[in-house]
Amino acid sequence: MRNPDEPAVTADGWRPSRLQQERLAYRRRQTVRSGLIAGVSTVVVLVLVVVGIGSTPGWPRVRETFFDVDRGWEALPVVAQGLWLNIRVMIVCAILIVIFGLTLAILRTLRGPVFFPLRMFAAAYTDVFRELPLLLVIFLLGFGVPALQLRGLPNQAVIWGGAALVLTYSSYVAEVFRAGIESVHPSQRAAARSLGLTHRQTLRFVVLPQAVRRVMPPLLNDFVSLQKDSGLIAVLGVIDAIRAAQLETAEDFNFTPYVVAGILFVALTIPLTRLTDYVARRQGWYGGGGGPV
Repeated sequence: MRNPDEPAVTADGWRPSRLQQERLAYRRRQTVRSGLIAGVSTVVVLVLVVVGIGSTPGWPRVRETFFDVDRGWEALPVVAQGLWLNIRVMIVCAILIVIFGLTLAILRTLRGPVFFPLRMFAAAYTDVFRELPLLLVIFLLGFGVPALQLRGLPNQAVIWGGAALVLTYSSYVAEVFRAGIESVHPSQRAAARSLGLTHRQTLRFVVLPQAVRRVMPPLLNDFVSLQKDSGLIAVLGVIDAIRAAQLETAEDFNFTPYVVAGILFVALTIPLTRLTDYVARRQGWYGGGGGPV
């Protein structure tokens, strides 16, 4: 039976030296020490925050108005039903944004004078919609287009609110994709063309796979923002999570439903945020100085 104090031996007979064992033991002790310090400091800060807020004169009123547990449970089913609309809008918009944004990025990177009108259109589009506030675009499309009473166009507010999200976010995503495409070294294109690939094949099989892989972390960050901004369609009267919380609040002027909506949005956003951090670490976006927790 092996002595636990002796260093382990691998299958090929290699055994770490005594110095290496000491280094590993020191690192384990430092990891445990850092974890304990982080845990204690977190508990201390939370206690100070709770005690500080709880000792304020207006805290009882705030707790009754914003953190009523019974009122929160009562409003949860209605707000969650509204959140399901936000999720559907976000999924459909995300698919359209990727398609439209990638198309704009490709148009921006086309070469040759014959493609100048397409490049100019893509550049003008991204400039305009990146400068316009998203809320203003939602108002213009949600109230302006149905007022035209054009035949064949839908009048549902959720459709035009989603269209505003797609138009605005496509301009940002297009620039992300364009940065990824231009980050691919020109020698990659030259090598592909020398092998007989056409321009379209080079873009599809050589450039785009590398570009998409490189821009995945910032692209996921845009979708995190999209999850939150999908709640802005509530200004058009759509019964989403925020609008549902507003209607619940109007019954008794208790703002706990807003807190419930905020908690649900946070619970929806955290998984994608953690996925973004994971992908960023895998691709080396966070350096030796440390990344997000």
